[in-house]
Amino acid sequence: MSEIPKLELKDVYISYTDRKGRTVQAAEDVNFTLANKPGVGEMAVVLGPSGCGKSTILKSVAGLLTPDSGTVKIDGQLVQGTGRDRGMVFQSYTSFAWRTVRQNVEYGLELQGIAKEERKKLSLAIIEKVGLKDFADALPRQLSGGMKQRVAIARTLVNKPRLILMDEPFGALDPQTRWGMQTTMLDVLKTEDNTVLFVTHDVAEAVYLADVIFVLSHRPAKVLHRIDVPTFESRNATVKQSAEFKRVENEVLELLHNSNVHGNIRVGL
Repeated sequence: MSEIPKLELKDVYISYTDRKGRTVQAAEDVNFTLANKPGVGEMAVVLGPSGCGKSTILKSVAGLLTPDSGTVKIDGQLVQGTGRDRGMVFQSYTSFAWRTVRQNVEYGLELQGIAKEERKKLSLAIIEKVGLKDFADALPRQLSGGMKQRVAIARTLVNKPRLILMDEPFGALDPQTRWGMQTTMLDVLKTEDNTVLFVTHDVAEAVYLADVIFVLSHRPAKVLHRIDVPTFESRNATVKQSAEFKRVENEVLELLHNSNVHGNIRVGL
């Protein structure tokens, strides 16, 4: 008996109506799967030019929109709306301005009816993991952009979703901060056993983060290539200059070039 995938998109077509009332085909015939890897997790990156339909596909997995046809399944169950089994981190800052870091992280736990002391224990543990231990009582206005995204990641992780969806979460950050956030995220996810679907148009970011990369076409999006990224000896400040990293990065760029996918693809940090 074959193993049930963690995530499966099969023959997915998605369209929407734009502001002028026109029907826009955002994705067509999208097919890909993520294996179920208990105890390990997986980082899958969806790479494609801006406006190609990456975020639309992510929203279909989140249950925020329903495909015109095809199926989206998580652990064999059809996605029919939002659910606690998924957590989403957006590019824009989504913290409540009037709540402290800890109160923001605890928000989902409150909705679940978890007792106050247990919420505090769980939230402080994950806040420390994302490097915000000294800012637990700070308000969002007192935080940098990178710190606000750490709050968003912590708020997602504390609910222990089966699948984490990340929609270009570091896109608004400067290169140095973005690099630090990528490394922090990898370090945290190693200890949390999460499966992550991460959207980006940055080739270097995709290669650095991913176990597997799905390369999308221009809109309407379809999967052109699947690239299994080798396990680098280490993922640190020097890995992006290594020969192996450059080899994989060049392989991705060549696939993009041969597939005539350019647009707003970012080549490096």
